[in-house]
Amino acid sequence: MTQSQDISAALFTSINEIPAADWNALTDGTPLLSHAFLSALENTGCVGKGTGWNPRHLVVKRGGQLIGAMPLYLKSHSYGEYVFDWAWADAYERSGLKYYPKFLSAIPFSPITSARLLTQDNEVRGLMVEALESVMHQHQLSSAHVLFPDVASVTQFEAAGWLGRAGVQFRWHNRNYVDFEDFLTTLSHDKRKKIHQERKKIQQAGVECRFIKGHEITESDWDFLYRCYCNTYAEHHSTPYLTREFFSEIGTTMPQHILLIVAEIHGQPIASTFNIYSQTTLYGRYWGSVQFVSGLHFELCYYQAQQFCIEEKIEYFEGGAQGEHKLARGFEPRPTCSYHKLAHPDFEAAIKQFLAREAKGIATYTNELEERAPFKAA
Repeated sequence: MTQSQDISAALFTSINEIPAADWNALTDGTPLLSHAFLSALENTGCVGKGTGWNPRHLVVKRGGQLIGAMPLYLKSHSYGEYVFDWAWADAYERSGLKYYPKFLSAIPFSPITSARLLTQDNEVRGLMVEALESVMHQHQLSSAHVLFPDVASVTQFEAAGWLGRAGVQFRWHNRNYVDFEDFLTTLSHDKRKKIHQERKKIQQAGVECRFIKGHEITESDWDFLYRCYCNTYAEHHSTPYLTREFFSEIGTTMPQHILLIVAEIHGQPIASTFNIYSQTTLYGRYWGSVQFVSGLHFELCYYQAQQFCIEEKIEYFEGGAQGEHKLARGFEPRPTCSYHKLAHPDFEAAIKQFLAREAKGIATYTNELEERAPFKAA
């Protein structure tokens, strides 16, 4: 695609064309950014042909050695991104221009902040930004988008003049709690009382929960998780992004990062959650149930996961996008961002004005969330 001295950049149509050890050596250790996770998405048909997520991973080499990479997709829609640009696409189309396909750097279906410019070299990061802009223009695409980048990546996109977009998510911080009750002592009386009441109802309903780590997960466990996962999408009149085969593959290739939390009544499973974790962070991803029990969502998705973090000494629990109800469960708002390059100068100018207005609203919203923090007054 581009070449300078002994440094070259190219697009790869499958992550399987890149050695796993070389890719993983460049990442920040986020499990969802690993070669195993991204290749499982490709191998099991979650991304690739017919999905609108076509891999075009950007790779930079020096003398044949991999020194930089970027997870990159050619998108024919905006589903599964968690940063919404449908209005931008509509404006393009109404003006007689094509918005799709576009370039997108993200972890598919996952609003996870992590590295996007995979390298330890700032110069290489800059080269990757230049290469991405170059190939966007070469292919006459409307735009390129980078979702949920880490600080090191942000610095490069800002320096290159990309448009920044602010967002907010919710994260729980395990401040070395001894147990769940120790965590509850940090909350206000009303919030602590409410959680006690919610958990008591779960116990009275006869619900018992258990953790199942990757190596312990059976195909039957995966079958039930997938049934729950599909039920959740059906309830929202939507279609699941992930295939049943995907879960089996990551259960085999990265079990050390996987946690299922299963709720049972009289030994029969009624609900399950799928989580991915590292030594520092647990990522709550999917949940579903086959039987309604009041408060079960909070118990399985939040309280049990918080208990797991405390037991395993995991510092952060990423609650993902949306959900102001997380505040009352001890989660705190944290800023997120995305960066955007629009090929059409007039549209870029208009979107820049829109983002400036939107950022003010996000700042106000974040301040309001912080004022509603559930913790005891200092």
